[in-house]
Amino acid sequence: MARAKDIDVSIGEHYHLYTRGVGKKDIFLDERDYVRFLFCLLHFQYTGDFNRISDSVTNFISTRSFGYKRRSAPDEKNREVEIVAFVLMPNHIHLIALEVNPGGIARMMHRVLGGYAKYFNTKYKISGHLFQGAYNAVHIQNNNQLLYTSAYLHRNPRELPGWKSKEEQYYWSSFSDFIETNRWGNLIKPDIILEQFSKKSSYQKFVNESPAKDAILH
Repeated sequence: MARAKDIDVSIGEHYHLYTRGVGKKDIFLDERDYVRFLFCLLHFQYTGDFNRISDSVTNFISTRSFGYKRRSAPDEKNREVEIVAFVLMPNHIHLIALEVNPGGIARMMHRVLGGYAKYFNTKYKISGHLFQGAYNAVHIQNNNQLLYTSAYLHRNPRELPGWKSKEEQYYWSSFSDFIETNRWGNLIKPDIILEQFSKKSSYQKFVNESPAKDAILH
């Protein structure tokens, strides 16, 4: 079972969650892998089952929308976690998440990481662990740490060839959802950060000028 390393998670608190592939190996090998993980991440913030994951992934590849009908959209009453920000990198992932219900983050991470590992191993006909042990959960203790961590997440793609100074264009990050239109609606909740900036371009400037990514674990 996916679990956080040695940390108690409390309702109403934000956490920086991260994990990476075992031996720093890639955990995403093609676009469908990114989409599969992202769908599960965004939807497993809620209780309930999503039995049409494959169809939703296929639809996204062609339309760039998960495209669920209103009647099948997740019910906010069933939300256990709020995803504030995310970035999916070739061999690791980072999230900022709020614990809404007791054990919500643990349940979400168990479903996402366990389900994705099973999908990945089946698809590529391999066995063994995909992720390097338990995921990490760092308690975000104050607003400065929250802002700094969000900048760190959104600057992550600069380590990839060709992405430095173009991080806002990286598709598998929430950066564009912060500074342009939120692609996911209520599936991510960036307001706790964005409400601190007079306009979205101010947040973009904050991220671009931040020293984050040079001094925090990844």
